[in-house]
Amino acid sequence: MNAADIMSRNFIAVREEAPLEQAVRLMIDNRISGLPVVDAEGRPAGILTEGDLLRRVETGTEGKRPGWFEVIFAPGRLADSYVRSHGRKVAEVMTPGAICVEETTSLDEVARLMRTKRVRRLPVLRAGAVVGIVSRADLVKVLGERLEAAAAVGDDATIRAAVLAELKRQPWVPLRSITLSVDQGTVAIDGVVFDERQRQAIGVAAENAPGVKSVDNRLIVVEPNTGIVMVDPLADRDEGSITASTPPG
Repeated sequence: MNAADIMSRNFIAVREEAPLEQAVRLMIDNRISGLPVVDAEGRPAGILTEGDLLRRVETGTEGKRPGWFEVIFAPGRLADSYVRSHGRKVAEVMTPGAICVEETTSLDEVARLMRTKRVRRLPVLRAGAVVGIVSRADLVKVLGERLEAAAAVGDDATIRAAVLAELKRQPWVPLRSITLSVDQGTVAIDGVVFDERQRQAIGVAAENAPGVKSVDNRLIVVEPNTGIVMVDPLADRDEGSITASTPPG
């Protein structure tokens, strides 16, 4: 899937020369936290978000008065801050140079940009013009659909094949030391691994196969240098059962 498959096509944008009051009203009325800003040709000029509106003279949040050092050595920066806290046009307050993606950008790249750039939405371009918006909410929607699909009913043989196929794709899985069985949608995993993280990840891989109802992860974790058993789920269960059934002293 790519950005075009999940983006919102009925998006709201604002022109860079628009009054700030108009942009703020659009955000309030449509309950959105950000707007793409475009020029007369629909090309991205920047983005206006709630973060850009936090320091404003109208709300008394423009920040403390500058000290003498800043006045002498950073007048340009102070002037820029004044424009952003007092400006009445979108172009004066927005964050310029919006991070954008193309319609063909993969979802993996979309998610990477959102993580690394710490943004919640990305304008989507076609021939340089904004044609949609992809947001974190769009990615969450895809996740929900995939999770629902994974819960679909499947027969035991199909489930086992799916789990094995996924494990074979992972280089950290010691396939020769584990076995799988499936009974009425419950996956039982037996064998030995050398790291608790491997044990957990193999269980997660089984959980993700379509049709799986539950996973009985019975993998034993052995310390590779000493051979000492670090985790033995069956022994832990037996011990817990004995403890639970032992009457108080």
